[in-house]
Amino acid sequence: MKTLYIDKDIKYIGSQLAPHWIYKNFNIQGDAIVAFCGECEVKLTEMVDIEDVINNEPIYSKYMLSFISEQFGINLVEGVLRQRLLVTCIKEALERRGVVVVRNGDDLFINNKKLSVSIATKSITSVLIHTGLNILSENAPIPVSALKSDLGIDDIKEFAIEIMEKYSEEILDIIQASTKVRGV
Repeated sequence: MKTLYIDKDIKYIGSQLAPHWIYKNFNIQGDAIVAFCGECEVKLTEMVDIEDVINNEPIYSKYMLSFISEQFGINLVEGVLRQRLLVTCIKEALERRGVVVVRNGDDLFINNKKLSVSIATKSITSVLIHTGLNILSENAPIPVSALKSDLGIDDIKEFAIEIMEKYSEEILDIIQASTKVRGV
């Protein structure tokens, strides 16, 4: 899986969770994960999570680290498993820094405050994943924890690259593991 940290702010509005967005915008074809920082404002009209729409819960963060991944040749259930693997990679990266993190499904919490948003969906050609981590907690619509303002993680780029590399290695290792066994 290819990885890229995009070194410019991008406002995540939900429309980026679309087939070939990574390829069209960054010329990366095939399975990939990219990360970038910026404001996050997903209105109900762009919301993929129907439960959030029903509950009238748009997403907002003044400054968020977003990961977008597009992966081909897998079904939605495998995509959700890969989404949970990404969230687990993030949890482990935080734990290596001494942070106590609780994972509940695809959500991460620190001191009972939500750190992340995440969704996986199926397009006509691929599975798409977005996971966002609050960098700042100001003006959030709910109590949140944040990488910089609460956890003191200042080098967001280094943190993002670490997570993408670990996630990419995990996916490759899973694929390799599936090729070394004898069928029974």
